[in-house]
Amino acid sequence: MFKTMVEATQQKKLTCKTGLKPNIINKEVFEREIALCKKLSKKNNGNCGWGVCKDCGVIPLLIKLHKGKLLEDPEEIKKAKGRITS
Repeated sequence: MFKTMVEATQQKKLTCKTGLKPNIINKEVFEREIALCKKLSKKNNGNCGWGVCKDCGVIPLLIKLHKGKLLEDPEEIKKAKGRITS
C-alpha cells in the first residue's frame, strides 16, 4: 500500500480502492448524512438536491468512507440504498 495519496497518484496507481480503510469519516458524520438522505428521500418522493435517489452515489460513497467497504455489485448497492431510503 502507498504511504500517501500523493505517492499513489504520482505512480499512476490511483484506483477506487486506493487507501480504502474504515473511519475516513466518523460515525457521527456518517449517521448525520444518512439521516439527511432518509429525510430528503421521504420528503421529496425519492429525490433530493443531488438528484434521484435510485441513481445516486452518495450512499455508496458514505459507506465507503465510513465502513471502508467498496460496494461494486449492483445488487449490493440496491440493497444498501433500499435499507436507507425506504
